[in-house]
Amino acid sequence: MTTIPFTYAVKDDPWVLPNRGTVGMLCLILAESAMFLIFIVAYIFYLGKSLSGPTPKEVLELPIFDTICLLSSSLTIHLSVKRFRKRSRRGFIGWLAATVLLGSIFLLGTAKEWYDLIFRHDFTIHTSLFGATFYSLVGLHATHVAIGLLMLSIVLVLGLLGKVGDEQTHRFHALSMYWHFVDAVWAVVFLVVYVIGR
Repeated sequence: MTTIPFTYAVKDDPWVLPNRGTVGMLCLILAESAMFLIFIVAYIFYLGKSLSGPTPKEVLELPIFDTICLLSSSLTIHLSVKRFRKRSRRGFIGWLAATVLLGSIFLLGTAKEWYDLIFRHDFTIHTSLFGATFYSLVGLHATHVAIGLLMLSIVLVLGLLGKVGDEQTHRFHALSMYWHFVDAVWAVVFLVVYVIGR
């Protein structure tokens, strides 16, 4: 009876701790996910339980264009990170500017929606239970978009000034993770509020 010798592969590269910024961003995303989950569950739980109008169907319109802009910004930030890693300053700045533009269009669309709801439909956070849960959930998301846009704009300005180098690779990647998270949350909010909720 012949025996086959047992062999295993040994990696030459030593194990390296993950980047602190990336781990920190993952922890932040996990905590923020829990917070958004609470707001989404509350919205679903109280859906249809308002004692007074209006109903979601009466005042909400599908923000298709704004949604396309925000979800497209996930692709542009991904391309910006890719160009950054390839040291293509022009591509990095161009795709980052596109991300900021798309995110700004989304935020302006949200502001316009709120303006119409408040001044045309007299629908505020005090109107009903639906108003309270709607403005809380959508407002929480809009706040995250605004924070993300502020950070992306700072990186864009620093990039234009030539102040962003290889040492910021992990930081920019962590920021892109945050932006992907904001986009993913919107997909859920859009589905819950504007599709299922109507």
